[in-house]
Amino acid sequence: MDFIPSLPTILAFSLAIFLLAITPGPDMTLWISRSLRDGRATGLMTLAGTSFGISIHTMLVAFGISALIVASPTAFTLLKTGGAAYLLWLAIQAVRHGSNFVVRADGERQVSPTKAFLNGLWVNLLNPKVIIFFMTFLPQFVSASDPNVTGKLLFLGIWSIILSLPIGLAIIFMADVLSSWLQTNRRILRAIDYTFAGVFSIFAIKILFTQAR
Repeated sequence: MDFIPSLPTILAFSLAIFLLAITPGPDMTLWISRSLRDGRATGLMTLAGTSFGISIHTMLVAFGISALIVASPTAFTLLKTGGAAYLLWLAIQAVRHGSNFVVRADGERQVSPTKAFLNGLWVNLLNPKVIIFFMTFLPQFVSASDPNVTGKLLFLGIWSIILSLPIGLAIIFMADVLSSWLQTNRRILRAIDYTFAGVFSIFAIKILFTQAR
């Protein structure tokens, strides 16, 4: 079990992850947006996508690939441009096909489970702030000279997903409960669509101004 960090390290890491999990960001915004618009199942698939994205970021950090991306100006620019463009696209979709169109005429959801999963995955993977965060955050809890550093980084990354999951689930279930009430208050629902569009746009701008160093 050499890949498991010491108990004090795990406790300190767990506290930091909890604080980060309750901090709003593109992932949380997307969970709420999808849950309000298409229901709990779609919100859960979106959460699954963002969680899978975290696992990929963890592997990239553990094997040093994230450092190469940040070190390459071209790769980093392409990444943050793509991420900002994707968030802006989500903002446009929120305005054009917002929560007022929760269910199609044929009874099918607007977003399929697969599409919801991919939405969550791409929002997470295309956020350069997440790469920078994982590059600077995870290594603080391991020693570079530790022969088991890769295993410990992977463990901490997976542990972060496990710790964040209950918070994500709580947010999605609350949004799902609210969605039933909001269906009878269309004006409020439409205002929420524009709010989410604005939030996605703000995150897109912040990503564009993200610096590698």
